[in-house]
Amino acid sequence: MIILGLVHAVSAQEPVSLFDGKTLTGWKIVTCEAEVVDGAILLKAGNGFLLADKQYADFVLECDWKALNTEMWDGGIYFRVDSLPAEGARSPWPKRHQINLRKGEEGAVPGVDKEKCSAQFRKGEWNHFKLTVKGDRAELEFNGTKVWTKDGFTPAKGYLCLQVEVPGGGQYLFKNITILEL
Repeated sequence: MIILGLVHAVSAQEPVSLFDGKTLTGWKIVTCEAEVVDGAILLKAGNGFLLADKQYADFVLECDWKALNTEMWDGGIYFRVDSLPAEGARSPWPKRHQINLRKGEEGAVPGVDKEKCSAQFRKGEWNHFKLTVKGDRAELEFNGTKVWTKDGFTPAKGYLCLQVEVPGGGQYLFKNITILEL
């Protein structure tokens, strides 16, 4: 007896790097100063952000980040940004969702326990975020610990931004930035 079988090959998707460790290719600098230093993006001056050149819907974003000021730090990671502030706008920040990197609020978004999030922060060291966004739900793992899951993240797609407020204590390094589209 001969048994015929159907072979179904499934290839696992691999994350795509959003930063090559050498240039800012794929990012637009908006009202801040940024450069590549020792294989990391340094957000070094201004109130602004780096804007990824592509919009994303459902994804897993991973990155390592480090606050350089040991007294005060302020910045964030925005996702699903669908509109940018107009030139000369009262607020220089996008209107959509920010994962805070501000001292005492690291990893928080509105409506989650800031203390639970910031308890994961390692001062003076590299920190790791894994943000999973699917539908209107998002979840953040901070240094390997799930710190929140929350619904209500619309629109369905938008840009990613690395944000800095250097006058508020900012200056950050970012590296190992990858995204897996779901």
